Amino acid sequence: MPANKVGSTAKASLASEALAKATALIPELTAGALRTIAARKLLPESVQLLKQAGVIKVLQPGRCGGLEQSMHVHIDVVAAVARGCGSTGWCLGVYHAHAWLMGLFGEQAQADVYGSNVEAILSAVLAPRGQAKKVQGGYRLSGFWPFCSGVHHAQWVILGELVTGDEGGVVDAGVMVIPVADIAIQDDWYVTGLTGTGSNGVVVKDIFVPEHRFLSVPAAIAGKSPGAALHQSNLYFSAPVPVLALFICSAAIGVARRGLDTFKAKLPGRTVSYTFDEKQLEMPITHIQVAEAATRIDTANLILHAMVDEIEEHAVARTEMPFVRRAKARMDCAYAVRLCLEAIEPLVLASSGSGLAESSPLQMAIRDLRGINGHGLLSLPTNAEMYGRVALGLSPNSPLI
Repeated sequence: MPANKVGSTAKASLASEALAKATALIPELTAGALRTIAARKLLPESVQLLKQAGVIKVLQPGRCGGLEQSMHVHIDVVAAVARGCGSTGWCLGVYHAHAWLMGLFGEQAQADVYGSNVEAILSAVLAPRGQAKKVQGGYRLSGFWPFCSGVHHAQWVILGELVTGDEGGVVDAGVMVIPVADIAIQDDWYVTGLTGTGSNGVVVKDIFVPEHRFLSVPAAIAGKSPGAALHQSNLYFSAPVPVLALFICSAAIGVARRGLDTFKAKLPGRTVSYTFDEKQLEMPITHIQVAEAATRIDTANLILHAMVDEIEEHAVARTEMPFVRRAKARMDCAYAVRLCLEAIEPLVLASSGSGLAESSPLQMAIRDLRGINGHGLLSLPTNAEMYGRVALGLSPNSPLI
């Protein structure tokens, strides 16, 4: 399998290069944002741009031809791409997530995916919606998985399932990686937010999956994945649940920045209706709205980067991230994306009728942010209750911590 092992200086150079290339994509992605929404999936040319820039490989294992960068780089690169197109940024974030997750699978599974194609893209639905029965040499898998973001451009998919034994009882829960040829994509993605992500449902009907393409989720959470030790990086020793929550947050930073950019750009020349032609740019309320929006976005970004610092500290030391800190990490993710939503909502209201136009980047931003905040793993009430319970010494309301 192709290897791409680099030292710390070279890694820093690659990180700067990846961010610069991602930032350079913003104008082209912005130009294609409305067409992406109309297509209800990523444009082929957008995916090609991501590939040519190399930014899809940010968290792909180095031994599999990837850049094997840090989660700090992931946040910044995804935020830059999302500043151009929210749907493209979201899909890039989940592509990063699944490349990282692939690094936890065993060596043979990694070879299956990347051995003949280091450009391979993985889509996924990690919720255990499938049913797998243990058979000789592997599993028989069936099920329906909704919301498989970016699946139209993937070569492989990772799907969650409960595994039953000979007597019919559940013996494990995990994820399996299968080629896209084994799935059927449903035409069911008709939504108002993250519209261009192509998060269609997928169906699998009684296929055989070899044993080496299965990853036990409880084992991975416990730090016992078969693949982590294959890599030089500490990245694959990170606490899985906080990391997976992080991967679906980063796009919100870029989407919110795009919304703020749009609002500021529209201010010169705007007046406030039903007043004595007051210039909106000169109104104190406008200054407050812009300052609060910018601060909320910056705070969300700082929260995510601080969370990465803590995750990496434990990954480097090979110590388990404390349970209460993992619960807090989920809360941090939910709070960060809520801050981004709260940053943009007042700006939409302050934009009057123009902020309602379907083609308005500000309207596109608020719809995407509502979509991100609606993700089950990022529900603020759910995560607040969970973190509060754990902080008070009670049992959590979720097995995924």
